[in-house]
Amino acid sequence: MECQSALQGQRKKGEEVKTAWRPPGALTDSSVSWWCPQKCQSWQGELGRMTALLGAKSPLRRVAIFGGTHGNELSGVLLVKHWEEDGAEVQRTGLQVKPFIANPRAVQKGSRYIDCDLNRVFDPAHLGEEMPENSPYEVVRAQEIHRLFGPKGGKDAYDVILDLHNTTANMGCTLILETSKNDLLIQMFHYIKSCLAPRPCFVYLIDRPSLKYATTRSVAKHPVGREFPACSLEVYRVMEKVDYPRKENGEIAAVIHPSLQDQDWKPLNPGDPVFLTLDGKTIPFDGDSTVYPVFVNEAAYYEKGEAFATTLKVTLTARSLNSSSP
Repeated sequence: MECQSALQGQRKKGEEVKTAWRPPGALTDSSVSWWCPQKCQSWQGELGRMTALLGAKSPLRRVAIFGGTHGNELSGVLLVKHWEEDGAEVQRTGLQVKPFIANPRAVQKGSRYIDCDLNRVFDPAHLGEEMPENSPYEVVRAQEIHRLFGPKGGKDAYDVILDLHNTTANMGCTLILETSKNDLLIQMFHYIKSCLAPRPCFVYLIDRPSLKYATTRSVAKHPVGREFPACSLEVYRVMEKVDYPRKENGEIAAVIHPSLQDQDWKPLNPGDPVFLTLDGKTIPFDGDSTVYPVFVNEAAYYEKGEAFATTLKVTLTARSLNSSSP
C-alpha cells in the first residue's frame, strides 16, 4: 500500500492548537467524536454514573483514553503519559480505565504518522485481512488496536474510547457527530454543551457516507447515557469539502484569504472572499447560499485536498432517555 507523506502547509502545525477529546459512537453510522479544551476532563466524572442505559444489554465497564493517534498532536500525548504514571484522576468506581498511546512511533518521531494516517484505516479492508510483512506501519498498528480494544461489533470490545486530538484550525470546542438519528448521542452532546456553557461548543455533523472515514473510535461499542429529558441540538451538517485552487501539476495556487482565516463557524456568503493568489487576485465563494466554514486552513489537511469544509446549520431532536446508576 502506498501512503503519502505529510505536506508542508501554509500554517505551522501546533499553531493555535486546541485540545481534542473523542468518545466513540456505535460501530456503523453512530460513531462520534469531539474536540474540546482541557476543561472537558470533568466530563469523565459522568462516566462513573452513566453505567447502564435502560434496556442496554450490559453496563459500561471498560473505557480507553487514546493519545497520539497523530503523533504531533501533543496535548493527548502528554495527558495519556501523565495518566499512565498516575491514573487516579481518570479512575472511577466500577470502571476499568486504560490510557493508551495509539501511534508510539509517530509520537517518538513527532510526526502525524509514519506511513499513512492511523485515523483512516479502521475499515474492513485493513482490519479483516492478513497483511504482508511490508505493510504500512499504521495498518499493522490498527490491527493491533483492533485486537486489544475490539473487535468491532464483538461483545468483548471496549465500551468507550476517548481519542484526544489537536487541530490547527480555529475550531474552538467542537463535538463531531456522525449520525442525525441516534437519540442517545444527541442527548450526550446536548449534556456536554450544557456543562460547558457559557463557553461555546459547536457540533459538526458528518452524516454523508462519502465524507466519513474509518477512525480509531469505531473500535469501541456504543457510548452510554444518563437520565435526559427530550431535547433539541443545533448542529452544523457538513455539505462539501473545498480544495485549494491548484496548478496543472497539483501544486497549491492560492492561500486562504485573510478575511476567511480563523472564521470557522462564521457565515460565508456567496461572493465573499475565500482564496488569495500570489499575485493578489481574490477568488470569491461561488456557492448559491450562505454556509458555515469549518477546519479552515487545517495544516494536516493539505495532503487530503481540503482547504475548508462547508456546513449548514440545522437542528436535531431526541426523545427522552433514562438510565440506571450504581
